Amino acid sequence: MAQKKLKNFFKTFLTKDRIFQNKQVLQSNYLPENILHRDDQINLLASILAPALNFEKPSNVFIYGKTGTGKTVSANYTTDNLLDVAKDQNMPMKKIYINCKLKRVADTEYRLIATLIKEFSDISVPFTGLPTDEVYRIFYEILDKERMMLIIILDEIDQLVRKTGDEFLYNLTRINADLKNSVISLIGISNDLLFVDNLDARIKSSLGEEELVFPPYDATQIQDILRERSMKAFTQGSVKDGVIEKCAALAAREHGDARRAIDLLRIAGELAERDNKDGLSLEYIDKAQQKIESDRVFDVVSTQPKHFQAVLFSIICSTSNSPKRGFVSSGTVYDEYVEVCEKAGIRPLTQRRVSSIIAELDMLGLINANVISRGRGGRTKEIKQSIPPSLLGKVTEILKKSLGF
Repeated sequence: MAQKKLKNFFKTFLTKDRIFQNKQVLQSNYLPENILHRDDQINLLASILAPALNFEKPSNVFIYGKTGTGKTVSANYTTDNLLDVAKDQNMPMKKIYINCKLKRVADTEYRLIATLIKEFSDISVPFTGLPTDEVYRIFYEILDKERMMLIIILDEIDQLVRKTGDEFLYNLTRINADLKNSVISLIGISNDLLFVDNLDARIKSSLGEEELVFPPYDATQIQDILRERSMKAFTQGSVKDGVIEKCAALAAREHGDARRAIDLLRIAGELAERDNKDGLSLEYIDKAQQKIESDRVFDVVSTQPKHFQAVLFSIICSTSNSPKRGFVSSGTVYDEYVEVCEKAGIRPLTQRRVSSIIAELDMLGLINANVISRGRGGRTKEIKQSIPPSLLGKVTEILKKSLGF
């Protein structure tokens, strides 16, 4: 009986009027025909890459900007157009795009090169087992078999450097000196504006990079992006008055994140459609906002490295016992962190490294960290966890499980 009802539900779904006509345009992997409010950045990137059409190595490029400022879509849009022209000119050119945040794709230098080999050829390299030098040798031989201009886009490259160190950047840039037939050019995309500043001086020198900074979108620009997407994504008249404006205002408040605004619009539409509504109204924006916030927090917490999780867990434990409005000093957090590491069976990092992790957790919005001057006593950080109370219990469970408590 239950199975029969389920089949009827699916059949009804196929025949009912829908809010969406093409949900794909609201997905993160959608590449629009027209990218709004990024002409300056796209034109500059195009001018940097154009020498590749003459088989001249273009400068390596690092693209910076906060999440949702159009970095990835602009890089893919520009390189795809470059590849189209190269194809018309019978110019051998290939692009490989890798999201460095994805596990088992680029969480070690070995796996990064193995992934490049897989993308570039039919050869399959095991994800473990060979010396790293051997994997580089295979990559070099495949690359230099024939004339090829290879553009490698490493999205969220700072995540890879955090996991593996920066030696792979040196190795990839120096390989051009030995190649006879092919050329490699790198495009790195990062949310961290100070990423290159923290690289080893030798590696910075070998990169010879150019930099592009993508500023946040303002509310008006996000409205333009949402209107263009919504016209293709939703049936005519299904998006009610004020919905676009509210989505844009919320995203502008979140550092001009257009991706978040698009996700908010899509999830709100999905929730409204599940409730059999004939349109997308303002109340579903609020419901989608709640869902996105919880999903984001859980995803961020569960994907952080062990020491990030240990520091966050230490902050949660310290602030829960703090009499001072939930704020604790960085010294208190470090003492708690050392105990957490001992319990988790991991070696504690230095206080300086933990301080940088605290800064990154602050950037992620999981904590608030303010520098306080104590006069002759120097300066310290006052830290407070900023996870919504409704999510704190689940976050604590995720951290305990990951740390083995």
